[in-house]
Amino acid sequence: MKILVLNAGSSSLKYRLFKDLKELVSGQIEHIGEDSGVKNHYEALLQVEKELTFRGQMSFKELDAIGHRVVHGGEKFTEPVKINDNVIEAIKEVSSLAPLHNPANLQGILMMRKLLPNIPQVVVFDTAFHQTMEPEAYLYAIPYELYEKYGIRRYGFHGTSHAFVAKKASKLLNKPLKNLNLITIHLGNGASVCAIKEGKSIETSMGFTPLEGLVMGTRSGDTDPEIPLFLQKVGLNADTVLNKQSGLKGICGQNDMREVEKLALKGDEKAKLAIKIFVHRIKKYIGAYSALLGRVDAVIFTAGIGEHSLLIRSLVCDGLEPMGMILEQERNKKNETFISTDNSMVKLMVIPTNEELEIAHQTEMALRDD
Repeated sequence: MKILVLNAGSSSLKYRLFKDLKELVSGQIEHIGEDSGVKNHYEALLQVEKELTFRGQMSFKELDAIGHRVVHGGEKFTEPVKINDNVIEAIKEVSSLAPLHNPANLQGILMMRKLLPNIPQVVVFDTAFHQTMEPEAYLYAIPYELYEKYGIRRYGFHGTSHAFVAKKASKLLNKPLKNLNLITIHLGNGASVCAIKEGKSIETSMGFTPLEGLVMGTRSGDTDPEIPLFLQKVGLNADTVLNKQSGLKGICGQNDMREVEKLALKGDEKAKLAIKIFVHRIKKYIGAYSALLGRVDAVIFTAGIGEHSLLIRSLVCDGLEPMGMILEQERNKKNETFISTDNSMVKLMVIPTNEELEIAHQTEMALRDD
């Protein structure tokens, strides 16, 4: 089965082509609608088809299915669904919860339906994996009617990534996912932690929006709820400050952890501080989620920082030995899959994420079940 996975952003379009779940080609078109010569997503999709044809892969008409990433599914979607008019309307309804992402994601869907009306399309939601959380985990202690009227609750994000690495860990540990308790740590420019009990998400660090939780590239993560109100009182835009000017960038001026580490090695005190704050927050969540899970079989690092920064992994694991999490420094330096010692009660693992492959897999499964 040939499946094209699309991730449409407001001014970009990422794509990957899979055949029988093996990647054939990938690419990205940026600056759509700006000075790139690509006016809109429709033209971008035509360019994707030209690129695939030029590389000798196929034309769109040879596709068996298309899988789309959509950031927010609200409470309506707990699994991937085949696209129809009702699904499109439902995505529009929850777009107010992800105004920067859902409308752009929807553009890719609408344009592809226009180009290929007879090819089945499936949407996979970032929030779906976390819909197994219980009310005590997803509800905030605010007036209940605000949840009923506006849908204010914890949704969680990066669900596709957390689901992928959990399944991969199951294979590597040679144990059914339903028998495993895992803490998955997605560390990129955006970052989140997930507690997975017997294969299901029971808690995650991102909340109503992707702002909550860990320190990120430009996002603050957890803050006192009064801070946004205070920022507004002193004439600052709270959304801009907390989403675009905070996190690593807010502390030391750099949002890329690779650059932060370079500065820290040169003795930059603010870069050192940024790393300490970043690591401290992760440790807090590991401790909290260990308490919720009761038993932890593995802690998994993934995404850009998690997969490549041996320094961050080392600092995060330092001091966790009493919890049965013992890092083996040489394995960590070699970036091995298992970076814990042989006698570590909890396995420490590095698993590269592949959200597009997970979308392709879920697309295939959704069509088989249809």
